[in-house]
Amino acid sequence: MGRSRQKMAVLVGWLAYCGAGAGKVFISDPASFTNLFIGTTNGGHVFPGATLPHGMVKAGMDTDSPGNHAGYDADPQFNVTGFSQLHDSGTGGAVPLSNFKIFPFAECSSFDKCATSLDGRKTRRKILGNGSPDDFASPGYFATNLSTDIRVELTATRRTALHRYTFPPSSVRPRIAVDITNDGQRSSTNPSMVLDPETARVKGGASFAASFGPGRYSAFTCVDFKGEGFDLRKPMEFGAWLSDFPVQGMTDLRQLYTSFVDQLGALFTFSQPSDSRPTIILVRVGVSLISADQACANAEEEVPDFDFEGVHRAARQAWNDLLGRVQVDPTGVDTETVSLFYSSLYRSHISPADYTGENPKWNSTEPYYDSFYCNWDTYRTLYPLMSLHDPATFARIVRGMIDIQRNEGWLPECRGATAMHFIQGGSNADPILGEFFVKFSDHAAALNVSATDLYTALLADAETQPPNWNLQGRQADVWKRLNFIPHDMFDGGGANSKQVSRTLEHAFNDFAISQVAKTLGKVNDGRKYAQRAGNFGNVWNPNITVPDGPASVLGMMQPRFANGTFNFTDPRHCSIHDPAHATCFLNAANRDGFYEGSPIIYSQYVPHDTAKLIQLQGGVENFVSRLNFIFDQSGLYSNNKEYFESTDEPSQQMPFMFHYANRPGLSTQKSRQVIAQFFNTSVNGLPGNDGAMGSYAAFYLAGMYPLPATKQFLLSSPFFPQISFFNPVFGTTTTIKSKGFAGNPASGTGKVFVKGVTVDGRPYKSNCFLDWDVFVKGSSVELTLTDDINVTCGKGRAALPPSLSTGGYD
Repeated sequence: MGRSRQKMAVLVGWLAYCGAGAGKVFISDPASFTNLFIGTTNGGHVFPGATLPHGMVKAGMDTDSPGNHAGYDADPQFNVTGFSQLHDSGTGGAVPLSNFKIFPFAECSSFDKCATSLDGRKTRRKILGNGSPDDFASPGYFATNLSTDIRVELTATRRTALHRYTFPPSSVRPRIAVDITNDGQRSSTNPSMVLDPETARVKGGASFAASFGPGRYSAFTCVDFKGEGFDLRKPMEFGAWLSDFPVQGMTDLRQLYTSFVDQLGALFTFSQPSDSRPTIILVRVGVSLISADQACANAEEEVPDFDFEGVHRAARQAWNDLLGRVQVDPTGVDTETVSLFYSSLYRSHISPADYTGENPKWNSTEPYYDSFYCNWDTYRTLYPLMSLHDPATFARIVRGMIDIQRNEGWLPECRGATAMHFIQGGSNADPILGEFFVKFSDHAAALNVSATDLYTALLADAETQPPNWNLQGRQADVWKRLNFIPHDMFDGGGANSKQVSRTLEHAFNDFAISQVAKTLGKVNDGRKYAQRAGNFGNVWNPNITVPDGPASVLGMMQPRFANGTFNFTDPRHCSIHDPAHATCFLNAANRDGFYEGSPIIYSQYVPHDTAKLIQLQGGVENFVSRLNFIFDQSGLYSNNKEYFESTDEPSQQMPFMFHYANRPGLSTQKSRQVIAQFFNTSVNGLPGNDGAMGSYAAFYLAGMYPLPATKQFLLSSPFFPQISFFNPVFGTTTTIKSKGFAGNPASGTGKVFVKGVTVDGRPYKSNCFLDWDVFVKGSSVELTLTDDINVTCGKGRAALPPSLSTGGYD
């Protein structure tokens, strides 16, 4: 078990490929290449438990780690506190979810002496010879061996978890606790619980605090028990517990003085099998945000027969069906790179989560998705990746977003368990809807997405100011009046901070709307929002330099007052070189104008009009010099510290920005160096909170970078001789082959640079990007590689990637 078994699973996956036949690229079990423990320590906050693609239930281990945002921590020094049903993955903020923990006791001296509280029941895991905990995970499955000799296994359907506890022979009175109140923040109020002394069914719920905002949510559970291979019979002992005090015979929390403690649940003692077989108890845990009765109905519908292996097989098959739409040829590629790719692709489908049927706020037949953490993190790479291989799920997410706008007035931004969370950048559902419609407008009706409703939702974000634009929508009134977010105006509803960041985000949001308008034939709207997309220039101060920086780095995005004059923020602010050591995190006291990125970083953040940015920076040579300055200070194969911020999303496109200066070789080099330095398959293999790091890394490994709400993908060389994308909506497969593939040197040099591109045997118009129609029709793309870093995009200006100011999207 443990890490050695994880490596064996990858080997099995490799052999599955090798057995496919000479020259045939097909990995039949891509799930075996995944490593779910990547990023589970050191702030990655990755969830490694059992779930379906975009499943609501995420059944996993909870530990007492201070970084247990996803419940789990791979560091064996931390204790297990339970196995809960709801988690999120890759988040910051406070600990989200971790509701309804189940905990097994191998032995208590008596029922009333069982230490049922979080602190009382803490238990270590068994440790392997290499010092790692004896944990194992694969798509749809999680297992661990506790130091009490209890083996724990978890699997899941969409709204139901199925646990399997194997007790040691010494456990003559196996006991299991159900925890109703302990979420990740210990925030519960209004708990309720009843248990059935005949069947041991537990029904309960409570209200809990949101993790990244001011709201609360209610959640409910329904727990049932069954012996595997034997009749479990009625419990020998039963009762409710308060902290470390089980009260035998109590069946309803209302019978107890629950207001004096905040830890409440149920405890059962079960009998062993009558013969010598092991004591294996299955625990089915249904979850709902509507009611405990609905949680029971969910469990009975999705796991009617407690078939652990059947549920596990179905979950793994669902993951293989999804992951298998993207095929790579691993010939000449190290297994870690293959594992990193499929693991990144896997994590791209943990969130958002399908909560359809579990929205208590309004009645609707539309899908409901939640766990948007946050659109600011995910719009750049997550949804363009879904466009390539999972558009049907993408369409359901878009329908759910539109339905939220229909009922709440604005599109969601950050959201968890139905609670609105704080906005990070702008109204970043706009480029998500734009991404879908620009690419799938011809198929929107077939995917049940209303073009009219989608456009209405976008206009609501763009034109109508909400009561609190810290939670949804935009500071729209002043945006329309001044064409930037001023540094000195409090315009109702929210803390006036991160004004420069919001200006840049709103500009891109409006660009996305302009592309939808053009697709719909709304010419005047297209011009209007394209003009507003140019508002980024209103916060450009051409006179700012970097202290001790090169003379070629002149001009920065800066805060601006309503009267048009500029304030000043040190370009180094929030970077590792910041003399004030500021962070620019979400904070009401943040008055510097920037969010999770320095002015140096945000001064490169105009993804829809890099040509204009090059002009503002004094031309191509200055633009390249500035990028090199940022990367020369980045720690990439140097001893310096970074301006390039691998942990924060505004930096993600930066390695590919050399494309716009006709220097795609530098993009290839820098993007490969980013993978080599910041990503690996270890438990600390991510540079920070996972967020959208999975889709980000997947694109880099695929040799592409997307621009949402457009029909272009920036192109580099994949880390594989061949990669293909099957799109089930189109029924087509597009394959990208690297002619002359010679491996992946960590330095980003060698035969990795693209000097020629053909599509279906014909020379393509650019070496730097592919149009969407290449993926729509299903194409064979062949890249000719060279070791010459001085390659170009090709002949003529049309070979450069498009920009708004040069008419590239007309």
